Order: sequence, then structure tokens, then C-alpha cells
Amino acid sequence: MRTAPSSAELDALDDGALADRLHDAGTRLTAAIRTEVVGQDAVVEQALVALFAGGHCLLVGVPGLAKTLLIATLARALELKHARIQFTPDLMPSDVTGTDVIQDDPETGRRRLAFLPGPVFANILLADEINRTPPKTQAALLEAMQERKVTVQGRTYPLDPPFFVFATQNPIELEGTYPLPEAQLDRFMLELQLDYLGEEDEVAVVRQTTGAPRAAVAPVIGQAEILAFQGVVRRAPIAEAVARHAVALVRATRPGPGAPAFVGQYVAYGASVRAAQALVLGAKARALLQGRPSASFDDVRALAPAVLRHRVLRNFAAQSERVTTDDLVARLLAAVPVPRSAL
Repeated sequence: MRTAPSSAELDALDDGALADRLHDAGTRLTAAIRTEVVGQDAVVEQALVALFAGGHCLLVGVPGLAKTLLIATLARALELKHARIQFTPDLMPSDVTGTDVIQDDPETGRRRLAFLPGPVFANILLADEINRTPPKTQAALLEAMQERKVTVQGRTYPLDPPFFVFATQNPIELEGTYPLPEAQLDRFMLELQLDYLGEEDEVAVVRQTTGAPRAAVAPVIGQAEILAFQGVVRRAPIAEAVARHAVALVRATRPGPGAPAFVGQYVAYGASVRAAQALVLGAKARALLQGRPSASFDDVRALAPAVLRHRVLRNFAAQSERVTTDDLVARLLAAVPVPRSAL
């Protein structure tokens, strides 16, 4: 049985030792996820980047690509409280946040209002098919995702750290769905696109899922370790040139003077400053996951599609010409190359 280190033990470690433990934890988490999820290597890595950077993730893909399975497996591999909400058109905000209920006080015999917490009061919240619920209910997550707290009937309740929202969305079945508000999309650190597996991976899935049931995934790391790893990610160094490159990529998504011509042609609104923050934090987490002490240009550019694809709003010209946000990000990476001084 795994013995989880205490917060005091982790506090006694220097950043180098914590970085080594983070790298090892990432390797063990990846192995645990691999027992249930076949393929999707880039998606698994980026989900761990969001985990250690303290960000939320939106997973987009057609049905049957293991979106929910990946999140559920990751939740089981962490010694954290997790909950799942199946978003439906009749879901109410109180079904997410909780509500006040009338209870009898056994000591006084009087009735009183008591807060009954909703499923958002977990460390990992799986928001399944998040775009199937109306905007009013979607908005119930805004405060929780940004400020890690919930306000109900004028009272504010903090959420226990760490807190992550991992949401899924089906991009092809649009009947009965509600587009996510831009304010909520911007709160997702990464949007991960899942695609069909290669032939060999698909054969492996069929064999794995039609045989004898496998043992349940055992917890790999717990709350204290995750919080310590998030701290070392924030303290990880990043060169001035790398941070400026992340900012340059984000600023180039905004139409106006200095932006590439195709941005003015196809983009209505560019990415916010949250995108630059996500690029820098994600680059740090990716570097430490791969056993490197500091973030590089490659880390920033590798995460650019996942950070920017849901933050760049296309205009009518892009939609009519079927220019996707991934197309725009690819052109952006070509238009904003790594500085020559860094080569």
C-alpha cells in the first residue's frame, strides 16, 4: 500500500527534489492511465500539464474516443475527492453548486436553513457533455473555476484545493446543445482535441475491452503532493525570451496594427491575457514533466494549439471559408517564429 508523504515532509524538500518527484509522479500517472486508455499520448500529456499547472481542461471529440474514461481514470489515480455531473437541458444551477434546505435542529427543536453542498464541492469535477445545459447553469461554474469559491444565497463557500474541472464536449451533435460562453471558455486552460486511433491502437482497445475485467486503478499521488507540485511549477524558472515569445504569440492573435494579415482577415477577437499565463505555466509544467529544469520555446509552441484554439474567435469570413482555429494557430506559429538569437 502506498504511503503518502505529509505536507511537512514535502515542505522540507528543495525545489530540485520536488521537481524530480513531479517527473516520477508524471511517469507513474501516465502508466496508470495507460492501463485503461490506449493511445492519445499527446492528450494524456497535456491533461497532466493542466493538472500540475492547476488549470481546467475541456476535452472535445466525437463519441467513443475515451474522453470520459480518461478523466475518470485520472481521477481514480489521484487520492482526491471527485464527482461527476451529467449535464442535461433540465439541470439547474443548484444541482451544481448546492442549495439551502430546511432542517430540524435536534438541540433546539426549531427549523433552520442548512447548506447542502452540490457536486462542485470536490477536488476533481467531471462535467460530462457540458454544452448540453443552458447558459444559466453553465454560469454556475464561472466563479468556481476562476476564484475557487461558490456563492449561494449571498453566502460564500470556499472550495478545498486543489480544484479542477475536466469537461467533455461532443463537436458534431449540436441539436439540443448550447454553445459555451466565451467567458467560460477562457477559464479552461487547455482545449484538448481527441481524434480517432490508429489501426493497431484500435485493435488493442478491442482486445482490452472484450476480455476479462482489469483491476481498478490504484491511487498514485494525493492532495499534498499535487499542491506541492503546483507550487514548484510556479517557481520554475523561465527565460525572459521564452516568456516574451509566449506573449508575442498571444498578442499576434488580436486583429490590429502589427498583427499578421490573415489575423485581420479571419479573426474577430483574439486571445486574452489568460492565454499568455496559460502558455507560460503550461510550458513550465511540461518541462518538469519531461525532466527538464526550465521551460523552452518548444514547450510554448507545443502547447499553443491547446491554449489558443478555444480563445480565438473566428469571423464570418473564416467560418464561410471553413478556416479552423487550428489552421489559424498553425499559420500563427509560422508567422511568429522563435527569435533568431535563440537558435
